[in-house]
Amino acid sequence: MLQYHQRLPGDPLPHVTQRTAGKERFNLGAAAGRYIVICLLGPSANPALPGVLLAAARRDVFNDSLASLFLVSTDPEPTSLPQERRGFRVFLDHDLKVSRALGAAPFNSEAATPYRPLWIIADPMLRIIETLPAGVHDTQAVLDRIERLPPPERATGIALQAPVLYLPRVFEPELCAELIDRYEAAGGEISGFMREVDGKTVGLHDPNFKSRRDHIVTDPGLIEHIQGRIVRRVVPEIQRAHAFHPTRMERYIVSCYRADEGGHFAAHRDNTTPGTAHRRFAVSINLNDAFEGGEVSFPEFGPQGFRAPPGGAVVFSCSLLHRVSAVTSGARYAFLPFLYDDAAAALRQKNLHTVTSDTEAAQ
Repeated sequence: MLQYHQRLPGDPLPHVTQRTAGKERFNLGAAAGRYIVICLLGPSANPALPGVLLAAARRDVFNDSLASLFLVSTDPEPTSLPQERRGFRVFLDHDLKVSRALGAAPFNSEAATPYRPLWIIADPMLRIIETLPAGVHDTQAVLDRIERLPPPERATGIALQAPVLYLPRVFEPELCAELIDRYEAAGGEISGFMREVDGKTVGLHDPNFKSRRDHIVTDPGLIEHIQGRIVRRVVPEIQRAHAFHPTRMERYIVSCYRADEGGHFAAHRDNTTPGTAHRRFAVSINLNDAFEGGEVSFPEFGPQGFRAPPGGAVVFSCSLLHRVSAVTSGARYAFLPFLYDDAAAALRQKNLHTVTSDTEAAQ
C-alpha cells in the first residue's frame, strides 16, 4: 500500500534541501519571513502549468517580501520552465526529495506515480496554512487566498517578539576596547560559513552571502576573563529563560562587519551541519556603536532588528533563522561565541570526523 506524508494546517514545513534552477542547494528552512507558496505539479506536461506560470508573473505578490512561489518539477531536465527571479524559484526534484517530503509522491515507493499535485501555503514561520489540489482551475483560488492574508509581519494577528535575550552590561567598556584593539593590531581574516557537502562539514566563502572579517583570541588570560563574564552574566539568564545550563564555549573571535566591504550575513541557522549540530545558543556581543546598520534580525518572527549597546548581548537559539543587515556606515565590532553543554560536547566529538581541515576558517 502506497503511503504519503499528510501535511496539515499547523504542521511545520520540513526543511528539505534541493537543487533549484538557479542554485545548487536551496534549503526551504532559509525561506522564512514571507508567505511560502509551493506548487507540486510533477512533470511539466501537467496541463495546470500555464496557469501557474501566469501566477508566477504576479510580481506584486511573489516578490520575496509578501510571498515566494516555489514550483516543484520532477522532470529530469526541464526545458520549458521560465528563468528564476526574485520571488519565483523552481525545485528540480527528479529524485522526488521535495515531493515525498511534502506529500505529493509516496514515501514508500521509488516511483513518482501516482503523483498527487498540490498547492501548499505556509506562513512566515514556515507553518502550513492550507493545502489545496493543484488542478487547472485552482491557481486563481491560491492567488485569492494570498491576497486576503495580512502583511507577513502580522501573519499571526499580532506583532511577534523573537524569543531572544537582550542583555546590557555583559562586557565592561574596558574589555570592549581591549578586544577592538587586539583586532586592529592583528588584522582580521576573511570569515566563511559552513555547509554540509557529501556528509562533510566544509568551509565556504561567498561575499554575496557573508562579508565579515574575524580575529581569533588566543591569549589564555583574556580567554579566562571573557569566560568569567559569560558565566556570571549570560549563563544564569539562559538557565532562567530556557531551563538550559551551558557548560562549554566554542570559539573566541572578534568579528568586524565593515561598511566599505559591504559587511553583512544573509539568513542562516548555526547548527545545520554535522560539524555544528552541537551548538545550542549563539551570543552576539556588540563592542562599539560607531556604525549604522548591522542589526541582528529573525525573519520567522518579523522584521524587527536588534542592536545591543556596547558591551550588551543578544542571545538566541542556534536553531533560529537569523541575519545581520548590511553595515551602511562605519564598522561593527562584535564578540561571537557559541554555548553548549556536556551532552552536546559528546555529539561534537562523535561528529568530529565529518569536519574537513579547512572548516576552521569558516566561522
